Amino acid sequence: MKAIEAAPMAERSAIGEIGDWACRYLRSHPLQSLHTVGGQVALGVRTVRYLFGDLFTRRFPGEEFVRQATFMAGTAVVPTVLVTIPVGVILAIQFSVLAGQVGAESLAGAANGLVVIRQGAPLVAAILLAAAVGSAVAADLGSRTMREEIDAMEVMGVSVIRRLVVPRFAAVIVVGVALTGLATFAGYVVGYLFNVYLQKGTPGSFVATFSSFATVDDFVLAMVKAIAFGAIVAIVSCHKGLDTRGGPAGVANSVNAAVVEAILLLMAVNVAVSQLYFLLFPRTSL
Repeated sequence: MKAIEAAPMAERSAIGEIGDWACRYLRSHPLQSLHTVGGQVALGVRTVRYLFGDLFTRRFPGEEFVRQATFMAGTAVVPTVLVTIPVGVILAIQFSVLAGQVGAESLAGAANGLVVIRQGAPLVAAILLAAAVGSAVAADLGSRTMREEIDAMEVMGVSVIRRLVVPRFAAVIVVGVALTGLATFAGYVVGYLFNVYLQKGTPGSFVATFSSFATVDDFVLAMVKAIAFGAIVAIVSCHKGLDTRGGPAGVANSVNAAVVEAILLLMAVNVAVSQLYFLLFPRTSL
């Protein structure tokens, strides 16, 4: 009888704990989200201000910038190319099937160019940037925070933002722009090779439609996205690293949170920038 009575009590206790946790989460999560957003906005504003100020006063840490950019490029170039290849193949297959259904096989190059330049290349480069580079930045700064290096720098009067955040911010943006250009080129080459050699398309038609419909404005849009995506990844990763708490487990949590938050923001910003571009510069025809 005691065992039978204890079972419902344990079940009610577990349900009560779950309910209490849900209530605490709902009460604290909005405040924590506002605190995170405010901290990232403040960090971004100060970073941009220090970046331009240090460039004009020639106090920009060039050696640290080169070191970080070299490390980031070496970390993200190969994964970006390896991810761009299957993405380009999938796009070529889908648009070739669609073009065949509507009798417009000659527009395969145009569809491939528009999708790769406008959406595919910036997103692939940004996601790889967040996963490979952003995680490394968050882990580096989080480890420094746990070793109390950040506190020591502040005690000595060294600006953490100028010394650590600004060069990483600039390096992520430069590497992001380079990765977007690389992904665009790789996507074009993969789409061309797959369309011409495997789908028996016409090389001249692919190149002509690609150059006709994929304009310079589309490439400029991709570069603007790359700059915005790089800034988002840098600020989110640096903020999560500097805000690390809880020892080694806290570093792992910061890295995970940085990657997830950066990718979610990248998707939202990509939609907003694309819609704004179409509203400001509408296309009258294909």
